[in-house]
Amino acid sequence: MNNIPKIKVGIVAVSRDCFPESLSVNRRKALVEAYTKKYGAEDIYECPVCIVESEIHMVQALSDIKAAGCNALCVYLGNFGPEISETLLAKHFDGPKMFVAAAEETQDNLVQGRGDAYCGMLNASYNLKLRNVNAYIPEYPVGDAEDCADMIHEFLPVARTILGLSELKIISFGPRPLNFMACNAPIQQLYKLGVEIEENSDLDLFEAFNKHAGDARIPEVVADMERELGAGNKKPEILEKLAQYELTLTDWVEEHRGYRKYVAIAGKCWPAFQTQFGFVPCYVNSRLTGRGIPVSCEVDIYGALSEFIGTCVSEDAVTLLDINNSVPKDMYEESIKGKFDYSHTDTFMGFHCGNTCSGKLTSCEMKNQMIMARSLPEEVTNGTLEGDIVPGDITFFRLQSTSDNILRAYVAQGEVLPVATRSFGAIGVFAIPEMGRFYRHVLIQKNYPHHGAVAFGHYGKALFDVFRYIGVPVEEINYNQPKEMRYPTENPFA
Repeated sequence: MNNIPKIKVGIVAVSRDCFPESLSVNRRKALVEAYTKKYGAEDIYECPVCIVESEIHMVQALSDIKAAGCNALCVYLGNFGPEISETLLAKHFDGPKMFVAAAEETQDNLVQGRGDAYCGMLNASYNLKLRNVNAYIPEYPVGDAEDCADMIHEFLPVARTILGLSELKIISFGPRPLNFMACNAPIQQLYKLGVEIEENSDLDLFEAFNKHAGDARIPEVVADMERELGAGNKKPEILEKLAQYELTLTDWVEEHRGYRKYVAIAGKCWPAFQTQFGFVPCYVNSRLTGRGIPVSCEVDIYGALSEFIGTCVSEDAVTLLDINNSVPKDMYEESIKGKFDYSHTDTFMGFHCGNTCSGKLTSCEMKNQMIMARSLPEEVTNGTLEGDIVPGDITFFRLQSTSDNILRAYVAQGEVLPVATRSFGAIGVFAIPEMGRFYRHVLIQKNYPHHGAVAFGHYGKALFDVFRYIGVPVEEINYNQPKEMRYPTENPFA
């Protein structure tokens, strides 16, 4: 994954000048030692120049962590802490930041050894609000060295995503296909998030593709595709064109990223794409996404954004799927009921034509896009990567700007069941607790589109923290509520 940031957290300890400085010094050392012992020293840097007690110390510490290459900040309250200096440090640090506080260590040292950081965290949070500075504060931000080490480690995926978004460009090729108003993308919220967008015509893409005809690198890419597909290489005649298209996209990324470090693509794939390019781009999309460059389907800009967020959080490939079809009752009765603790309405199928990377499929075959082939010559619909999605934990999520320009998000953890789909495309049988209610009172009620991003693992905690950090109103971060929690729109008599 070379399209996401590598985080280095600068740990800066602070101290109120009426408390012993040694409290913060010794507790900082213990924190760094605990982190290094459990997670290694690669992700952190201990600021040694001073304990921040004043504005002058703040400037010194800021200069030191910048010089050390830190792109994230942990303000560590070793004792009560100076709310002015410590929050100024957060204000002037250009990157994601967190605040944690030291717990008291022993009942035998509650006179000279009492730090009162529990109280200091309240003042810090109040001053952050006064300064309009956003910072990550863990669910329970007070702990001993080992506890705080765990908190810093849990901050890494959040910091990675926040930094990634600040240096992201989304490249789109549009416009959206007809009847895809659901993927409407008001772009003002992208700018508020610090994300750049470059919107191009699909004619621009077609011109660039034609210029790559006969590219000397095509045979090498074809050979790599053949290695990846193995026995699943059922459409060898289309690989040369797919390789040409892959080179078109990767060259476009390098030529158009501008001052941005990271890129995601919202691609066009129908209706005229197949007849003009002579194939469908699903397999190429899957290969780039597998390398950490998410490519969404159907010019879904917020889908590409969501995929990039999932890539940063998980440091793994993600996919974008339609929340597509119900599981037939006979399939549920035969393969799920009594074997897994899910009701029928907890299950559904997630599907897309063939954009999920090969590493996330139980097996894969290159095929034609069956839906498109119903109305087009089969030879122009080749290029999908089909197979059942690997069973295991997943997180379904999406960040979306509504038509009236409100940021909204959902997160739901579940799993892909080891059940054969007996269908086509890149597809899996998904199970999410209380999915039926979530489907009705979140996805439908709040007008989400049918595309959802999928991360392979349970990342709900980090995703929730990311959405909260970037400014999604907490009431607009939706999740699959348990039975005992009624949605506001849920009929109490149903």
